[in-house]
Amino acid sequence: MPRVVIVTPAARGSRSGNRTTALRWAALLRRLGVRPRVVEAWRGEACDLLIAVHAVKTATSALAATAAMANVRLVVLLAGTDVYPTFDPTPTTLAVLERADALIALQRHAAASLPANLRPKVRTIVQSATAAPTHRGPKFRACVLAHLRPVKDPLLPLQAMAHVPRTMAMELVLAGRALTEELAIATRAALAVEDRATWLGELTRRAARALLASSHVCIVPSAAEGGANVVSEAIAAGTPVLATAIPGNLGLLGDDWPGAFPVGDAKALGALLARAASDAAFWRTLSERTHRLQPMVNPARELADWAQLLRDLAVI
Repeated sequence: MPRVVIVTPAARGSRSGNRTTALRWAALLRRLGVRPRVVEAWRGEACDLLIAVHAVKTATSALAATAAMANVRLVVLLAGTDVYPTFDPTPTTLAVLERADALIALQRHAAASLPANLRPKVRTIVQSATAAPTHRGPKFRACVLAHLRPVKDPLLPLQAMAHVPRTMAMELVLAGRALTEELAIATRAALAVEDRATWLGELTRRAARALLASSHVCIVPSAAEGGANVVSEAIAAGTPVLATAIPGNLGLLGDDWPGAFPVGDAKALGALLARAASDAAFWRTLSERTHRLQPMVNPARELADWAQLLRDLAVI
């Protein structure tokens, strides 16, 4: 049986994207007959394959492992901050990417940001998801599922609500932990002004999926993304996404996505929210486009992509 180690910078018990991805991939690999170990740093474990979740944050482990084991296969996830807003790696990170046998992109546009010599290594493996049954109520609900940090622009949806007529029956629900006290204070201040919004804090995976299933739209206001798992979750749930027009979102949704808006543009997001809530034909178009994307996030497809990669690397 091949020995596989997955290195993630996120600690055990964390609900961060890096930890979630590592655990999801571990579950997929177990279905392929592999028993991976998930660790926060490589500490001398013998392995045939090292999977590094986030090139920058796992660079030390990746270089140490490949120096100690000349024949180890190295697969590196291109996280959002590895690639965006511009690809400008340190010499250490570049050494990891050049040593890697494969680079995993979570959406199809990521490879375009890399230099030509690295692009042949890129495999696009879209994160899959399974949906909870939808149960939308009569009031139009928009949700945001992301930990609050600057790159996610968590205040933008609250600001956008100022551009939604108060005569519309709408609620905005935020879910996620504030990663800085400054953002927590700013969010509470914005909520004091916008009484149509609620902040639930960090949710369990079950509760997050239920929130998505009860929402009419999911907002992804990020300034940069590598390929957000919440987009896959929303697609699986059949919940239309209103997202910033950045490569990490459009690489999943499509370059002509009708629910896209410019980064940082609260007025444009407010207009989309108002239109989705009041124009049944527009919401139906978003919904139909969302359903057409569901094969892309089918778990069987992700499993097949990983099986092919492991075969190509002669790991299985």
